[in-house]
Amino acid sequence: MLVGPSRALFMDEISTGLDSSTTYQIVNSLRHTVQILSCTAVISLLQPAPETYDLFDDIILLSDGQVVYQGPRERVLEFFKHMGFECPERKGVADFLQEVSIKKAVSAPLLQ
Repeated sequence: MLVGPSRALFMDEISTGLDSSTTYQIVNSLRHTVQILSCTAVISLLQPAPETYDLFDDIILLSDGQVVYQGPRERVLEFFKHMGFECPERKGVADFLQEVSIKKAVSAPLLQ
């Protein structure tokens, strides 16, 4: 709930328990509100649908509390390609970003 004017909105995990269509509608409404009021919204989402991801102007990608990427949404794939990670053709960008930013545990066989 918003009460009174605000220049910045910070929202964490607003899609928990919602389907992708409802999440899209909420983020789209927030996008219009931000444009009309000339304010900023920082919204954290886990695995947004491609349509919802495309509503964002900028991305801040975190991994273990460290910023991995911060900048325009349109340039994130270019950045990761330059770093040696290319998004597969049929994979959603948000899914790719989640995968590339997660540390994978290395398992080694045990000798007995």
